[in-house]
Amino acid sequence: MSILLSETHGGILTLTMNRPEAINAFTTEMLQALAKAFHKEATAPEVRVVVLRGAGRGFCSGQDLREFAGQTISYKAHLRNYTAVVENIAALEKPVIAAIHGAAAGAGMSLALACDLRIASSDAIFTTGFSKIGLIPDAGMNYHLPRIVGYAKAFELEALSPRLSAEQALALGLVNRVVPAEQFTEEVGNLAAELAAGPTKTYGLIKRALRRSAGATLEEMLEYEALLQEVASRTEDHKEGVQAFYEKRAAKFGGK
Repeated sequence: MSILLSETHGGILTLTMNRPEAINAFTTEMLQALAKAFHKEATAPEVRVVVLRGAGRGFCSGQDLREFAGQTISYKAHLRNYTAVVENIAALEKPVIAAIHGAAAGAGMSLALACDLRIASSDAIFTTGFSKIGLIPDAGMNYHLPRIVGYAKAFELEALSPRLSAEQALALGLVNRVVPAEQFTEEVGNLAAELAAGPTKTYGLIKRALRRSAGATLEEMLEYEALLQEVASRTEDHKEGVQAFYEKRAAKFGGK
């Protein structure tokens, strides 16, 4: 049985973490499979959006502590595993949706925050978890979380590690939307299909701009926006969008 399931249909690549017996807790094997999938499968021309989900009763419960029981966490191993996954998601110039049901804990929550959009089932539960075992948050949580909720709230969530319901996560901006559990699969599919039918290269340029803005001045962003706008204006989807606007019809984007 594969530790990571992969399926592409209608421009949507669905990656399913497949350790349901452990609520999809990370192992080195799973992390390396995820890094490879985001670097290779997700970059295929036919893929226009990626959905990341978990099999069974939850999204991901974080690192499987049994794998490194009694060992010091290796700096180099950490870079090879978690860092590679998060960097590959950031570098992928296509939307990545985290489809979260059940638990998103520890590095599982970090992984969700690294995605571009997060849609949560009403049964989802979020917790940072790290402080409970004497570790600091990793896998990009210290980058993404304070940018979403601010320093003080991020410290509270990381230090005290409360359990957040889906609605609490929505109120904090940790997820984009919450849907009833019975409609979760359908709504994830609808969002993915909408993005798959959109201007894929434009989405990639939006990702570039937003990530650059985290460490840029206004003047630097104005210049970078001008550069990216020139790139966007050369795409086939821009031409189609303008033509559709003049013809008063819905655009048919090809992702080029």
